[in-house]
Formats: sequence, structure tokens, C-alpha cells
Amino acid sequence: MFESVKTLLEEHAQIQAQLSDPAVYADQALARKLGRRSAQLNGIVEAYNRWHSATEDLEAAREMADEDPDFAEEVETLSAALPELQEKLRRLLIPRDENDARDVILEVKGGEGGDEAALFAADLLRMYTRYAENKGWKVEMISFNESDLGGYKDAQVAIKGKSNDPAEGVYAQLKFEGGVHRVQRVPVTESQGRIHTSAAGVLVLPEVDEPEEVEIHQNDLKIDVYRSSGPGGQSVNTTDSAVRITHMPTGIVVAMQNEKSQIQNREAAMRVLRSRLLAHQQEIIDQENSAQRASQIRTMDRSERIRTYNYPENRIADHRTGYKAYNLDAVMDGDLQPVIESCIQMDEEERLAALGE
Repeated sequence: MFESVKTLLEEHAQIQAQLSDPAVYADQALARKLGRRSAQLNGIVEAYNRWHSATEDLEAAREMADEDPDFAEEVETLSAALPELQEKLRRLLIPRDENDARDVILEVKGGEGGDEAALFAADLLRMYTRYAENKGWKVEMISFNESDLGGYKDAQVAIKGKSNDPAEGVYAQLKFEGGVHRVQRVPVTESQGRIHTSAAGVLVLPEVDEPEEVEIHQNDLKIDVYRSSGPGGQSVNTTDSAVRITHMPTGIVVAMQNEKSQIQNREAAMRVLRSRLLAHQQEIIDQENSAQRASQIRTMDRSERIRTYNYPENRIADHRTGYKAYNLDAVMDGDLQPVIESCIQMDEEERLAALGE
């Protein structure tokens, strides 16, 4: 059992040797990559050592049980503990998304519903900001386009964590949030008190640590500059500081206008473009591996409505996992972990099932 562990133990030992070499840190991208992989393997090594130690202790206790009653009691204790240690190791051996330890760029965009959708997009962004604060993560606003009523037609934030542990990575926790979020409530613009349904889209992108990670040829970029605009489309800048970058091979378009200078907007746009291209590359890999694609919730069609937020009933429901709770007010204030855990658990179960096929 656990035939793959030996290979992983050897890889872990090799990485530790590399990380102990000061010369490795001359290449920060390599050092960061090795650090992420080391953190991912650390949990497997620790779980294997606990399981292996318990297995050896059980064998020794069985040999001594006939001579000493105390060892017979230890046999019972170890026999009861071993399945749990074995199951934990088995789950850790499930292939992880290599981007799990990364930080993210999260985008929200108002969809169906006009001003109400933009207000809901702002509410979602606040929810993710509060959740990030609860986790001790840092949130940085990159770009936003406000609506007339103060919501967000679209907004982009960078969320940065503190841990190299892939299980605790920002992307590992937030990657299932991508999709269409539906809200049912009475809009502020509704005078008759009628409940309306609107939606906002969320996109979660793993952030690129180093520009060199994603190859971008300058000839593949079409760069347009224009004057930035505010709510309602009115011009808020007298110079052409806003930037729109189109990556011609993929058709990906990124526009930035919130910084004061064209250079700053261009840098912000390239930052987002690199993350979108990294996600695009991963989607191609997933499509080439249908088994992997079927086991990952995050690869579902982004047009799918993944969750409903019902304000009159104070209810939140995730349509992928079946999770339902009546604490929407707490969730919108950042208490999002139980919802996310339901997605992580479903993903793990499907990956385990795929390993058994």
C-alpha cells in the first residue's frame, strides 16, 4: 500500500538538500517553487512517519502481548488508531492542484440585474474581504469600476496569504468561488417591496509569482490607451492614462484605469494578464486530462450558477455540494469557511473515487 510514498519521500529529501544550498536563493523563482513543493510534501512525510511508526509499534506490541497484558491493551489502542492514520495519509496522497499554495487575483462583476447586480457584486467583494481579514490575509484593490449607486460594475483585488502550506493556500481556499452567484432580495430601487433576482460573476485566478513564469511576447499584445471614466461614463481624467491590453493569441482583454499614470495602469494590467494566462494554460491541461477535469469542481462552466443568496429567508445554498444554511447575514460578514469546506470535501471525495477507478 502507498507505493507512491517512497518516490515522494525521495523527492522531499532532494528538495531539502536543494533548499539548504545558499546558491539556490540566487534564483528567487526557483526558491519559491521549491518552497511550495516542500510545504506540500511536508504533510505527506509527517503523516507517513506517524503511520509507519504506529504500524511498527503495533507489530512489536503483538509480539509482546502474550507475555505482558499491558501490551495487549496497547494492541487495542494502536489497532483503533491505525485506520485513521492510514486514511489521513491516503487523503494527503490525492494529487493536489499545483497552484493551491499561490495567492490569487479575484474579480467580481455585476451581471443580470443592472444597478442591483452591481450592488451585489460590491457585497460579495466585502464578503471576501472580511473572510480574508479573518484568515489574516492581505487584500489589495487593483482596479474597480463603480456604478451610479455605489456598487461595482467590476472590481479586481489581490489577496495574499502567509503560508506555504498548499492546504492553507489562498487559491486552495478560494478556487471554488469562481462562477455565477445569484441573489434574491428586495432592491434598494424597489418601492413596492418586491423580491428581485440578479447575479454577479466571480473569477479566481492564481497569481503569478514571477513575470518569467508566463511567457508573453510583446508582438502578441495590442495596447490601447484612452481617458478613464467614472460612474455613468463621464470622463474623470484629461490625459490618456487608461490602458487596455489584448493578448492576440488567446483573445484575453484586460483594461485598467484607476491608477493616475499610464505606466502604473499598464503594470497593473500586465499583472492581471499574467494570472489570466496562467489560468488559461491550466484549463488547457485540464481539458487534455478528462479524468482530472471531471474531479475538479473549479473546472465547471463559469456560466453555471453555483450559489444562491436568499435574503428574505436568510438562506445560503451551494448548488454543487448541496450545502444549505440559514445564516446568510454571518456569511456575508465573512463567515464563509463552512461553505468553502463543503466544496473542498466534495472535491476530495471525487478525487479519491477517481484514484480507485
